[in-house]
Amino acid sequence: MRDKQSANKLFMVEPEVFFMNPETASSNHYQADDNSISTDEILKLAKREFTTFKNALTKNGVDVLSMKGSTVCPDHVFPNWFITFEDKTFQIFSMLAENRRKEKTPEMIEKLSKEYKLTHDLSFHEDRNIFLESTSSMVFDRVNRVVYLTISPRANAGLANEWCNENNYELVMFETESHTGSPVYHTDVLMFVGTSVIGICYEVIKPEYRNYVKERVERHHEVIEIKKEQLLSFCGNCLEIADKDGNLMLVMSTAGFNGYTTLQKNKIKKHFKKIIHSDIQTIEKYGGGSARCMLAELF
Repeated sequence: MRDKQSANKLFMVEPEVFFMNPETASSNHYQADDNSISTDEILKLAKREFTTFKNALTKNGVDVLSMKGSTVCPDHVFPNWFITFEDKTFQIFSMLAENRRKEKTPEMIEKLSKEYKLTHDLSFHEDRNIFLESTSSMVFDRVNRVVYLTISPRANAGLANEWCNENNYELVMFETESHTGSPVYHTDVLMFVGTSVIGICYEVIKPEYRNYVKERVERHHEVIEIKKEQLLSFCGNCLEIADKDGNLMLVMSTAGFNGYTTLQKNKIKKHFKKIIHSDIQTIEKYGGGSARCMLAELF
């Protein structure tokens, strides 16, 4: 029996502190260092956006497990340090920024351990400066057991190969160039995988990899091509989820929704019961991540 692509239950972290994380700025070119408003005001706005987003999910029949974040982790709202699987196991991954490593709190690990068995903890790679940032670095086609990954400071090619071999996933690995000329820091910025559709930005994939990736994504899915400039609106940072009846929905931010053309939206709507979007502009601006980054799937 094939794995499901999408979960009905999600894990979210309510920010207790939130600001532009200086430790991630060198690799994340989507976050802004703007001190026009105070950190207190930024946090207030981020908390409001978090709550509105969470409520939008629950109103649409999605089960959300929410925990409060740490006061020393400015990016805790993005829980991309672990992965769960349908066999009720979970794994923990290595994070580049030192203050992001602290997001793996004993309380959260203990909470997850009540439902899932921890089979691997790759945190020891942090001491060797080798990083693989979970579902942000690796975009999963769970049905066909494929992992898509763009090499970046947060996604080590060797560790990704090793992980895919050990976990029986095919690895489709490639290089990218963002609007700044540097690699796109996370694969989930440029693409999402649904059961029957993939949204992807071919333009940021280096030419020598483009046909290879194209052939692979088109093998099992209809493709919605995202333009390079649309990544600045986080159009690629989406997640397919299921409601309590198993209907598939696509989650994105309001910026992402507004960034899509009508033609693209109509194409998306063929595959989903509904598009859920929420305004998280403060979190996007200062965190450099969007809707998918805020959600960890609980299978």
